[in-house]
Amino acid sequence: MSEPLENVILGRLGAPYGVKGWLKIHSFTDNAEDIFALSPWILGDQKSGKQLTVSKWRSHNNGLIVKFEEVEDRTQAEALVGLEISVLPEQLPDLPEDEFYWRDLIGMQVVTDKGYDLGVVTGLMETGSNDVLQVKANSKDAFGKRERLIPFLDGQVIKNVDLVQKRIEVDWEPGF
Repeated sequence: MSEPLENVILGRLGAPYGVKGWLKIHSFTDNAEDIFALSPWILGDQKSGKQLTVSKWRSHNNGLIVKFEEVEDRTQAEALVGLEISVLPEQLPDLPEDEFYWRDLIGMQVVTDKGYDLGVVTGLMETGSNDVLQVKANSKDAFGKRERLIPFLDGQVIKNVDLVQKRIEVDWEPGF
């Protein structure tokens, strides 16, 4: 039996705004307002998080504020400050066949175009210029590497992402 997928973190709740239960939010989505396309939100950790429904939201001073149906005043809003905003994986929209979510890459095997096994994707990072795969080998390899950071440059470094085989082919020197 496969493990249930973890919730997808979309942002974090910030400081209360006003006295009627509004909160500032920090959206992690590419377009900040896209966070509101998915509801209900789960606030807090995976197992014991509270499920809340967005009743209103708006832009305010280069940021976003939100009001939940279940939150009536500033005191209730203060109790939510700092909580992560997540949704269930099945709430995410389906993507075209040639696209994927970052979460789909976690656990994929990474091999060079010459067949050398570099390890498994353990995470991804945004660096500003390009995204980076964090790849961890099972043990130190012949080059003394246990972990590699490989730029996610589609077509240049990343040659193929096979979601079915859970394999990423890269043009990357194993000693680097």
